[in-house]
Amino acid sequence: MLDATTRSGGTASVSPRTAAELAVATAGPVAPTGFAARVTRVLLSPWSRLSLLVTLLASAATTVVLFQPQQLLTNGWPPQLGGAAAALAYAVAYGLCTVAFVPRPLLNLAAGALFGSQLGLASAIAGTVLGAGVAFCLGRVLGQEALRPLLRGRWLKAADGQLSRHGFRTMLAMRLFPGVPFAASNYCAAVSRMGLLPFLLATGLGSIPNTAAYVVAGARASTPTSPAFLIALACIALPGLAGAVVAWLKRHRLRGR
Repeated sequence: MLDATTRSGGTASVSPRTAAELAVATAGPVAPTGFAARVTRVLLSPWSRLSLLVTLLASAATTVVLFQPQQLLTNGWPPQLGGAAAALAYAVAYGLCTVAFVPRPLLNLAAGALFGSQLGLASAIAGTVLGAGVAFCLGRVLGQEALRPLLRGRWLKAADGQLSRHGFRTMLAMRLFPGVPFAASNYCAAVSRMGLLPFLLATGLGSIPNTAAYVVAGARASTPTSPAFLIALACIALPGLAGAVVAWLKRHRLRGR
């Protein structure tokens, strides 16, 4: 048998067996080949992940329709929960419901009716940030790679560039503007190159005014003639009316061009 190394004239030579062992050790793990490799590529492909995202969202929406969470307003919150624990549980449920496309105004009204203005607002904002973060992460991991090549239209490219370069202020404006759907803005940000932290900060700050109006309206719904309820209704109606006017003006300007 040949030695691992032999010295001759001050030089070292490696035996054929040792050279083969070193080659195998430095080569690293062997990539899967054949049928297993094809299955792995298909399962991890962008379109397979996008299909998984669509399936998850459809399943979540179906679950919400079947379980009807709006019954909490008539049946009340589970009696074993109260105070901060109940508000925290509601925030988690709120976030999951927004991922399943439950309208946020309904959830905000329910937060006010169940917990009052202050605790309801804290729970609703926490749920808003949680739901937006979950949707963003799902869209980024499962949908971004498949959807980015489809951003070919002028408007789509402009929106993607705005979110990618000026993510925080753009998302802040989208949250403050009442006409932008919550779920749509979440997944648009996920497909762009916007960072998660600016997205969450802009969502939390920009959602406060509109959320507060709905929460106060829900908390004072039993006294519809109270000043607080009327002010909350005005804070809901006026931004919506202003948004409709702005959209109408922009539409006519685009037609004029």
